[in-house]
Amino acid sequence: MSTTTRRIGSSTFPAIGFGALCIAGFYGKPEEDEERFKVLDAVHASGCTFWDTAISTPTRRCLLGNGLSGQASATTYSSARKLDSIPTCRSTGVPEHIKASTEQALKTLGVDYIDLLLLQRADANIPIEHSIGAMVDLVRDGKVKYIGISEVAANTLRRAHAVYPMAAVEMEYSPLDLSIEDPSTNLLATARELGIPVIAYSPLCRGLLTGRIRSTDELEATDFRRAIPRLNGPNFHNILKIADGLKEVGAQYNGATAAQTCLAWMLAQGDDIIPIPGTKKIKYLQENMKALEVQLSPEHVQEIRELSVRADAAQASVTRLTSTLPWLSLRRLSFNYRNLFETVITGARADFVLGARMGI
Repeated sequence: MSTTTRRIGSSTFPAIGFGALCIAGFYGKPEEDEERFKVLDAVHASGCTFWDTAISTPTRRCLLGNGLSGQASATTYSSARKLDSIPTCRSTGVPEHIKASTEQALKTLGVDYIDLLLLQRADANIPIEHSIGAMVDLVRDGKVKYIGISEVAANTLRRAHAVYPMAAVEMEYSPLDLSIEDPSTNLLATARELGIPVIAYSPLCRGLLTGRIRSTDELEATDFRRAIPRLNGPNFHNILKIADGLKEVGAQYNGATAAQTCLAWMLAQGDDIIPIPGTKKIKYLQENMKALEVQLSPEHVQEIRELSVRADAAQASVTRLTSTLPWLSLRRLSFNYRNLFETVITGARADFVLGARMGI
């Protein structure tokens, strides 16, 4: 099993991706645009080529890093600007909406095609076959390379895959949230049966498994983690127990941090698991990427799992898997990385996985 690379379709990339939700303002007040682009520069410099931007706030419009038309390795760029003129739309499972949102994304990014397009949650009012059918049309039109799905139940994943091969499924997965493993969801088992990689978002439990936050009182008033019940109250004690356990294990690996140990544990779950931790700080980005150098023993992998079980992680978010909120998710594996933008669509979410050209 490789702990340093992952694969989607014909693309191979470093096993740890970058989740850019942090730089959008969900975790307290967002940094100034210039500071955010410094973080993106650092992501690129780290060699990370799997980028995920996920913006779902209903009040923001669009921030475009209007970038270079040249090499992705260039180190300068033009200044970012707000683009209030970009239209909003409601991305549901309606085929016409899926196509319209994809066209909008292509135009805004300035690219010819999206490498990976995911439907983020199935629309309860639209048969999944109809939604996937629209995505297949985009593949046949050359506007999308691969398609997948996110935040769905196992039977929905199976139905979607029957229409067209799913290149990936995105789900929350961490030592605090093992719900995709639970027999009642059967999500991970189904994905593996069908040969579908899992993009694991919130692998550090929204930063809480780093152990750096010892109380939710330390979070800014606008930090949305304050509004998530399972991250507050008595549950926070379980989070700290796991974080402290991760730190203790990491001490036996040249002082690996809790975050590095957690990500190493995620990588140890299989070649088909792609963790995408996020951060607003360059030092934590560099810390996360160094987790690729940590290879846990089978005994320590099991020790961390036992910590998770004692924290009742298997049931952390089982109810989430039955949600029917319709979102559209777009992912891009290869493009000029400076054309990073954050789009907010009322009642929806536009996502991109972004990276350097990987020859797909």
